Amino acid sequence: MLKRNVGDPYENLANAIVMQAVYDYRACLRRLHCHPKNKDAQIEKEELLSFFHSDWYTTLTSIPADYLIDKLDQEFADKISKERKKHHGS
Repeated sequence: MLKRNVGDPYENLANAIVMQAVYDYRACLRRLHCHPKNKDAQIEKEELLSFFHSDWYTTLTSIPADYLIDKLDQEFADKISKERKKHHGS
């Protein structure tokens, strides 16, 4: 049996929309890291940044957009740094 999220279904939907944008942004960062000139990934990243700074985003969540973007960028930078250290034995 599937577990159901308890709580306001509209809040659950709002959270799911924001989380999908977070997952998509992380995927864009990975694609752009491997292929910096990937036009589709560049466009998608710009669209996601536009979403994060939209009125709709502020309706969905109280998390400041710049705070979230900074955290996601730092998370990605930390991950890349750890991978480099792992591969270079530092």
